[in-house]
Amino acid sequence: MYKKRNRAQMTVEDFTPLLGGKLDAENRWVKMSKIVPWDLVEEIYASTFKDARPDGRPPISSRIAFGALYIKEAENLSQRDTLQHISENVYMQYFVGLTEFNPKPLFESAMLSQFAMRFGKEGIERINEEIYRRMRPPADPPEGPPDGGDASNGNDGKNRGTMILDATAAPADIRYPTDLSLLNECREGTEKIIDDVWGQTERKGHKTAYSRKKARKGYLKIAKQRKPRKNQIKQAVREQLECLEKNVEWLEEVLPKVRAEDYLKHLGRFETIREIARQQRFHFDNPGKPVPNRIVSVRQPHIRPIVRGKARGEVEFGQKIGLSVVDGFVFIETQSWDNFAEGRTLIASAEKYRGRHGVYPEAILADTTYRNRENIKFCKERGIRLSGPRLGRPKASEIEANREQAYQDSCDRNEVEGRIGIGKRRYGLDLIYARLEETGEVEGAMNILAMNVAHVIRVLLRFFAKLAGFSVLCLKLRRDNLFAESLPA
Repeated sequence: MYKKRNRAQMTVEDFTPLLGGKLDAENRWVKMSKIVPWDLVEEIYASTFKDARPDGRPPISSRIAFGALYIKEAENLSQRDTLQHISENVYMQYFVGLTEFNPKPLFESAMLSQFAMRFGKEGIERINEEIYRRMRPPADPPEGPPDGGDASNGNDGKNRGTMILDATAAPADIRYPTDLSLLNECREGTEKIIDDVWGQTERKGHKTAYSRKKARKGYLKIAKQRKPRKNQIKQAVREQLECLEKNVEWLEEVLPKVRAEDYLKHLGRFETIREIARQQRFHFDNPGKPVPNRIVSVRQPHIRPIVRGKARGEVEFGQKIGLSVVDGFVFIETQSWDNFAEGRTLIASAEKYRGRHGVYPEAILADTTYRNRENIKFCKERGIRLSGPRLGRPKASEIEANREQAYQDSCDRNEVEGRIGIGKRRYGLDLIYARLEETGEVEGAMNILAMNVAHVIRVLLRFFAKLAGFSVLCLKLRRDNLFAESLPA
């Protein structure tokens, strides 16, 4: 059972460094500690614990768990490097809630995956929403609907704000898959399973119905060529597929007869390999036909190919994330390992915006993928301006106005492109290292959260800089007896 602890943030003056002295209150980790809603973090973390064991070890605090996850993504570190940085950096230790410097690791690096699974992507999104709620300026309440209109439907004529939509792919850390390399990996995987359970069988005949050396040699013969011919690749794929199917057939008969612990040990991996063999046989016999839910990695079977059509790569392998930008703040609208059409997410994104602000946005800026008839009708009924020209042939009087508006919308849409670029170059959204499906989703969500916290700090710095400049100007004008009566004290 998780016991909630004192959430009061100690001051930087009370923290005890190793060699004495005081911490700098202007350090970025000190500022970040004031932005994170630690009360919500502890609520989400504590809800994942069940019954308490009297002889069990007390769990690690929510502050340390979430703080370590945040540091990992904010600094784009590996799990081991994260623990090393925390043990060496006094400001990071203040961020995770320690009261004095501790040079020893706080926990095992593998625990970071457990922390990620406890928070989940839904928990990270709740924290992201709470940070925005606390930091955004209060808006004026919407006025009542004119002529007795229904305010619950947003038809009060007072839509406010702009929402920018786009989607991107967050590639996973896997080898670029080809049919030949995937089949070779599956064949070698079944051979390892056969070797492991061979002692529990009758041990009649050879372990495999083919020569392993010849199968390996046939794969390397094509894999080492820079540009093998198509007929050579097809022949090698046929050989590897036939070997794999023989192993799968043998294991289907033998695995249920082995010890229960060995059966459960290999069951998950074998199910994945068997499904890959089925998909590859269908693809080989029916070239050109799509394969639903195609598996491209044995170790990470949840990864799917995401067709993007970008200049850098036609296809990316990972999760697809639909994003929205509001007031410079990034929200995850849709996050899925399956490819999805961005246009189908606009209505749900607009409803989320309404739930967050109480009104619909005044304008939604998106590319042509979002401009289908259903979305255009939805926006028109609710007084939302959707970027792009209206359907049909434009009138002569509208051509110039549409051109100017389209240019302005294109300039404003650069913000979401910039946020995606920052997330990929700075925070590691271009390569997700987590192997599990849940931890991969949390890593992507944490990247967005870390980028938003950095944005909040920049906004606050600009605000206080302008406030300080305004105060200096007021003092100067008062000293010169200019507008002395109208200036604030």
